[in-house]
Amino acid sequence: MSGTYQSDGAQLSYRDTGKGMPVVFLHPTPLDHDYWRPMLDDLTGSPATAPAMRAIVPDLRGHGASELGAALPVGGFARVPDVPVLTMAQMAADTLVLLDKLEVSEAVFVGCSIGGYVMLELWRRAPQRMRGLAFVCSKPQADAEPALVKRAANIALARQSGVAKIFDGMVQLLLGETTRRNRSETVSECRSRMTITTEAFIAVQAGLAARPDSIATVASIDKPVLAIAGGEDTAVNPVDMEAFRAAPGGCDFHLLPDAGHFAAYEQPGKVAALVSQWLRNRLP
Repeated sequence: MSGTYQSDGAQLSYRDTGKGMPVVFLHPTPLDHDYWRPMLDDLTGSPATAPAMRAIVPDLRGHGASELGAALPVGGFARVPDVPVLTMAQMAADTLVLLDKLEVSEAVFVGCSIGGYVMLELWRRAPQRMRGLAFVCSKPQADAEPALVKRAANIALARQSGVAKIFDGMVQLLLGETTRRNRSETVSECRSRMTITTEAFIAVQAGLAARPDSIATVASIDKPVLAIAGGEDTAVNPVDMEAFRAAPGGCDFHLLPDAGHFAAYEQPGKVAALVSQWLRNRLP
C-alpha cells in the first residue's frame, strides 16, 4: 500500500506492505524508496528463512514523491551560511510522525548512508521506539575536513549548473568498481533514480555537513546493531563502521568486499541474507 502524510508543512510519501514485525527502511540520498526494492524482493520472497515482516519504506523529505517543504532553517552549514538545511533532526521527526500515523509503537530500523544518520538521531530522540538498528554503509562520525570541502563545492556547482552532471559523477563514485565493471544495467537503473531537485540536493548536502558526531551515541545503543560495510565504498570507510562494535547492545559486523556505497542495491541477495539472519537471531 502506498500513502502520504503531512509533517511540518510537507506532504511525504511511503509504502507499507506485509504483516509481522514492523521494519522501517530509510534509503540513501539522492535515491528514493526504490533503493530497497531488490533487497526486499529477496527478503520477503524467502518465507522459509525470513521472519514475517511489515516493511515500512518512506521517501525521505525532498526525495522521490516527498516534498521538501518551504520552512527549512538557514545557516546551519557555516561554509555556505545562506542555504536552507535539511537536518537529520527534521527527517527523524518526519519518521516519528509516520510511525504515529501508522500506529507503530516500536520498530526495527534499517538505514543506508543518510538513512543511518537519521537512525542515530532517532535513537537520541526516541530510543524506546527502536527494537534494533541495522546500518548499511553508514557511519557514526561527522564529516571530516575533505568531506566538508567537497559538500561546499557541490553546493556551488549545483547552484551554477544544476545537479545532472553531479549525479553522473556520483553514480560512478558511489557504486562499487565490481558493479560498474560487471553490471552496467545497475549503473543505469541507479542513475535513473537520482531525481531530487537542485533545491533539495543543496539542502541535503548542507544537512549532511551539519550533522553531529555520533560516536557517543553509539556507546548508548543498548539494542541489537547490525553493521554492513562495502569493501569498495569510497564514501564510508569500512574502518569507520567498526565504531558500531562499541554498541553495548551488541553488534554483528559484516564486510562485503566487492560492494560499494549502495551495497543493498548492488548485492541485494547478500544484504537480504544478512538482515534476515540478524532479525532471526537477534530479534526473535
